[in-house]
Parts: sequence; C-alpha cells; structure tokens
Amino acid sequence: MKIIGIGNVLEKDDGLGVYASTYLQKNYTFTTNIQIINGGVEGIHLLNILEEAKHLVILDSLELNDKPTSIYAIPAQEISGYGLNNGGAHEIGIIQCMDMMELQGKEVPKAIVIGIVPAEVTFEFGLSNELTEAFEGYVSVVLQYLQKHDIEYQQKEKVVTLEEIIQEVKRV
Repeated sequence: MKIIGIGNVLEKDDGLGVYASTYLQKNYTFTTNIQIINGGVEGIHLLNILEEAKHLVILDSLELNDKPTSIYAIPAQEISGYGLNNGGAHEIGIIQCMDMMELQGKEVPKAIVIGIVPAEVTFEFGLSNELTEAFEGYVSVVLQYLQKHDIEYQQKEKVVTLEEIIQEVKRV
C-alpha cells in the first residue's frame, strides 16, 4: 500500500495532505510495509508511483460545498475536479494520472481519497485554526482505514508535533 499526501504547502489548508503524510511517517510504525510519499504538487511526476501501486490512499484537502473540517473517504474514481492537485491548464493532478493509465490500458490501483474540507486556502504556510484543531481527528480516520485493511500501527515513543512538521516544511 502507498499513502500519498498531496497539496501545496504555500496555500495554507491546501497543504494538509503533505503535513498529514509527514506526520504519519514521523510518528508511526506499521506492521505491513507501507510507502508514505510526500506528493506535494508533483502531479504528472507521480505517474510512475501510481503505475507501481496496487492500493493507494490519497491524503488531500477537498474543495466541497460543506462545512470546513468535514472529512470524506471517497473512492478516487468518483472524484473529478475536487481539489486533488487539479490546479489549472498547466497542471496534471493525481486523478488525471489515473485517467491516463486507464486510457493506456494499464491497471489502475485501487485508490481512496481521504480528504477534509479546508477553511482557508490563501498564500500562507501552516494550517488554519479550524484544520489544526481537526488534524488529530483526520489522522485518526486515516489510521482507522489502515486498520480496516489489516494494517496495524504503533505510535513511536517520541512524537513530532504538527507545529514542528509545519516549521520543518517551511525551512525546506
């Protein structure tokens, strides 16, 4: 299984997927070999990763007409144009990569998007207060999904906080 966190950390809540994937990688060990990837805004550059995946979990913020912090788990094939690094004419997002695979007759991985409705998408590092408060609940949903697929996890002894992760990403 591969977990890909996507989004733009320069646009506040849009960076949630990147922060969440980094948080999982730094704070948990898993019983099954899981590859956790910071996909950022890589778009088409994720194609080779998708081609190698059988099961994919995509972490992202979703622009849906719902209350900020609402969490969704949606099969990726049901989504088109709701966030997911789908930013414009010069950008190919992860969903479009899976569409390209299908058009080429390649096997498309089983994929789910675990997304959260953002409160603020603006040019700024970090997360809004609303998403910061909802972050642990969001991570819990991801961990529950993994457990449903027989992947157990254990929290590491030293926990890296969300704030530390945001500061680390800011420095890079």
